Amino acid sequence: MQQQKKHIAILGSTGSIGTQALEVIDQHKEYFEVEVLTANNNADLLIRQAIRFVPNVVVIANEEKYQFVKESLANYPIKVYSGTDAIAQVVEMDTINLVLTAMVGYAGLLPTINAIKKGKHIALANKETLVVAGELITRLAAENRVAILPVDSEHSAIFQCLQGEWHNKIEKIILTASGGPFLGKDKEFLQHVSKADALKHPCWEMGAKITIDSASLMNKGLEVIEARWLFHVPANQIEVVIHPQSIIHSMVQFTDGSIKAQMGLPDMKLPIQYAFSFPNRFANDFPRLDFTKYTSLTFGKPDTDNFRNLALAYYALDKGGNTPCILNAANEVVVDAFLKDQIGFLEMSDIIENSLSRMSYITNPGYEDFKLSNRETIAYTKSLIK
Repeated sequence: MQQQKKHIAILGSTGSIGTQALEVIDQHKEYFEVEVLTANNNADLLIRQAIRFVPNVVVIANEEKYQFVKESLANYPIKVYSGTDAIAQVVEMDTINLVLTAMVGYAGLLPTINAIKKGKHIALANKETLVVAGELITRLAAENRVAILPVDSEHSAIFQCLQGEWHNKIEKIILTASGGPFLGKDKEFLQHVSKADALKHPCWEMGAKITIDSASLMNKGLEVIEARWLFHVPANQIEVVIHPQSIIHSMVQFTDGSIKAQMGLPDMKLPIQYAFSFPNRFANDFPRLDFTKYTSLTFGKPDTDNFRNLALAYYALDKGGNTPCILNAANEVVVDAFLKDQIGFLEMSDIIENSLSRMSYITNPGYEDFKLSNRETIAYTKSLIK
């Protein structure tokens, strides 16, 4: 049966996930159409994307670049808007079926909330949305009968393993982690690493923020929190395992002891396509896994003594309330500072821990509480950076 064409809004179209999503759409034009493209600052690439895909709307968050984008697209039937408010509003358009949230960080929260309230299904690449406000987002999704389709490779793997198994009880979820570029390194080594070192991920090509998070294991910590809300399992049933080859993307263990794993080469286009095409699988020309070239798959425990961010994420999830929001806000500040050479690699964990201990705790936060916690944590964390 022919699948009805999906009209997709891509929030963050110029980033790593957004550009790969457009490659997927380009390969399956009979199934997908670009309705909205948004970018934060990369006006040049946004313009090129808009000319190629001719969406209904484009939004550039940086208002200073609005006139440039508008004039560049004057000869095309494309509406051009600017500002973060516009991004949060365009997701409500009636013509949109699916919203890919590929924005970085806290900025993805409000557009996701607005899209859910308007009944748009979400292809979720912005894990921070569930880290900050997992309970709120999952409740809104249930109330509006909206599907949240994970795009992170690990959560897509779990989602795929659970197809046909929703009636069976999960014993535990096993999130795999490559270990990043500093796997096996001690504190003495980590004290002297540079941002250039941290940006050399051994398996994945990603944006700068998520690459640093992967090097510090914060990305895996955020994924633990995301998994808790996506799959409704407590923290003590989510295990992280180091798997340097990144061939097994994650696993699910059921109460009978059986384990299902989803495997493949490290290529984000596959989970993006699966989120777009679900519940169907479409043929593609992506590289295939050749087992004869991967004769050894290894596994180990994460080192939370030298990479403390993973332990801090478990702490935030266990405490609940607005604590994960504080964790996320502090992390966004320290990653930015590390990328600007203002602090060292190990200082990121120290500063995050300080912020977690000092910010006000809210047991049952709402959206306004998240806004306040995010703003206050950013201000306080910045004050700790000399």
